[in-house]
Amino acid sequence: MDGPITSIDQLPEWNFDGSSTNQSTGRNSDIYIKPVSIFKDPFRRGDNILVMCECYAPDGTPHPTNKREECKKLMDEFADEIPWFGIEQEYTMFDHTGKHPYGWPTNGYPGPQGPYYCGVGADRVQGRKIVEAHYRACMYAGVKIAGTNAEVMPSQWEYQVGPCEGIDMGDHLWVSRYILCRVAEEFDVVISFDPKPIDGDWNGAGCHTNISTKAMREEGGMEHIVKAIEKMSTKHDEHIREYDPTNGKDNARRLTGLHETASIHDFSYGVANRGCSIRIPRQCEKDGYGYFEDRRPSSNCDPYAVTSIIIKSICQ
Repeated sequence: MDGPITSIDQLPEWNFDGSSTNQSTGRNSDIYIKPVSIFKDPFRRGDNILVMCECYAPDGTPHPTNKREECKKLMDEFADEIPWFGIEQEYTMFDHTGKHPYGWPTNGYPGPQGPYYCGVGADRVQGRKIVEAHYRACMYAGVKIAGTNAEVMPSQWEYQVGPCEGIDMGDHLWVSRYILCRVAEEFDVVISFDPKPIDGDWNGAGCHTNISTKAMREEGGMEHIVKAIEKMSTKHDEHIREYDPTNGKDNARRLTGLHETASIHDFSYGVANRGCSIRIPRQCEKDGYGYFEDRRPSSNCDPYAVTSIIIKSICQ
């Protein structure tokens, strides 16, 4: 480009070799990419930008991996509801091999879960420099990152993105993931979004999704919150299929009814209950309005698929 980019309209559609990413065959390899949102580049800085794109097949139809187009249509259709989302992205750090959790003993395991959540001190926390660098990079880029904390399992962390309205939720979360992996490269660390990276008595990793509409955020909103949750309760299996990239197989390893999860086979909701499918925060019950948290999405979910199915369920 000849100069600084100030609008998405200045960017052309382009293409890439889809056969190298298992998105097409070598005989018909080109996949079109359409720019849809812009973020400042925290690595090259200056006038450089990161560009979020949608993928399209040679015939112009959305590629099967492109969940954004349908999500955008739904968000536009129900824009009057002013849907807000906030996603809690959990992840686990591994060493450069991608096989051994970062900072864990070479032989054996760290002590049992308990002292690591929101912990402080070198005996409890690993990788804080990565977390802080990621946070600053997201702020520079314009990603709506809102917080971070060490998680229950050592070397597992969480950050929050939001509130974002409509389609912005997916854009901001995907770009935040990209930035996280780029930052971790500098430390020879591999980021895993696997929902159950370590078998046994260790917490899995989720992508808890907080949702509200304008009506839910206003006086008397609790009635709308409960109605939305009851609508979602009738489509539990449909939601589970959209909440990880393997139609629920990944999440089945995590949603066991243990480690602050509900069973993948059952739907439940309650106030302040982290063992339910959906949690209503205690403060929202007290205020009579606010939002609710869907605890089922896995850490490797597609946020476009997650927010799409939620909007379908509560607004259609």
